[in-house]
Amino acid sequence: QVQLMESGGDSVQAGGSLRLSCAYSPVTSRPSCMAWFRRAPGKEREGVASLYLGSRSGVYQGSVEGRFTISHDDSENILFLQMTDLNTDDTATYYCAAKKAGACGSWGDGAGFGYWGPGTQVSVST
Repeated sequence: QVQLMESGGDSVQAGGSLRLSCAYSPVTSRPSCMAWFRRAPGKEREGVASLYLGSRSGVYQGSVEGRFTISHDDSENILFLQMTDLNTDDTATYYCAAKKAGACGSWGDGAGFGYWGPGTQVSVST
């Protein structure tokens, strides 16, 4: 069993930046792949970025590529999502997800990820 907890959500103005964090435990259940998803009001959940743990190269949804960076701190077992140049379309609840096997770059609706955090809210205003 893997437990995930997000933090870092906030209300910011357009053009601003935020860094989301996702701490996971226990370390003996290290996942192979972690990802960030988001769900905006009235919309379906969508994948934002994913990363094989141990890799430095993430996979990104087109609308966030160049603005968001996914990374992982191996020593602290924390997943990050650095978000810059935020716009109102980025307003959503952001979820951290993990899986222990399987492809990491194809998210679909997130059904392949077995572990989820409760989410953290990001609100971007003009």
